[in-house]
Amino acid sequence: MRQFVTIAELGSYRRAAEALHIAQPALSVSIQKLEHSVGVLLLERGAKGVSLTPAGAALMADARRALFHADQARQSARRVALGEQGRLRLGFVGSATYMLLPRCLPEFRRRYPDVELELREDSTVRLAEMLRANDLDAGLVRGPLAEDPSLSAWVVERDSLILALPAGHALAGRPVALAEVRAEPFVMYAPGKVPGLHGVAQALCRKAGFSPRISQEAIQVQTLVSLVASGLGVALVPGVTRAYSTPHVAFADLADAEARDVLALSLVSHRDTSCAPVLKLRDTMLASGAAIPNQY
Repeated sequence: MRQFVTIAELGSYRRAAEALHIAQPALSVSIQKLEHSVGVLLLERGAKGVSLTPAGAALMADARRALFHADQARQSARRVALGEQGRLRLGFVGSATYMLLPRCLPEFRRRYPDVELELREDSTVRLAEMLRANDLDAGLVRGPLAEDPSLSAWVVERDSLILALPAGHALAGRPVALAEVRAEPFVMYAPGKVPGLHGVAQALCRKAGFSPRISQEAIQVQTLVSLVASGLGVALVPGVTRAYSTPHVAFADLADAEARDVLALSLVSHRDTSCAPVLKLRDTMLASGAAIPNQY
């Protein structure tokens, strides 16, 4: 079809052969095969060059459309393989919406506007389950997952733990040693749903010399902050939580060195994933300078 269209447009077998970078005899044989396949004469040689027969003119419009759609199909296949087109099913924990996603997704969408994003918020445990069930292509999770040879992970954001206090608390407004709030009730992460953050918070309290007295458990960081605002206790939250400050909660830096850069937000996907947009998203996030600076 491409050879047929080129000959018709240039009006010459010789010029068409030069443009297509093939030998003229081979081009003539190719057109003969096309005419045999169609069953009619498509091109006529004349004193003024090559012209279309009525049948050839009828074929010309469809041939151009066929070539256009073939080119589109090739481009789509290449773009999907390169991660520039297709679908990306991305799960995320709530705290990823504070800084990481607002910083990285606009750039990702600018670079790859033809990648369709399907976003789903859930807990780290549920996101890991959906990844293993192939219901997600990638997930943004807190804390390390259990060793799983089927998954790969890349740390895309580091953060420190800070202390959320009810507004007006006596310790608000200055760095706080965690041991200073050992007598306070704690709003804590549910261990079955948020094992990573729960384990880090508990370990930090133990290093400070006490076991926290838990008044309430929750799954989402936003919920912990709301419970602190309601006067149910204090909470250890990621530093990015400052981005969603409320007049009912004060955030204090922790003087404990162990609290610094203790948190990791990781992009997790299937090992050797066939979803190329995952790798494009990973590169975008790693290039964004996602580490959260210390507040000290």
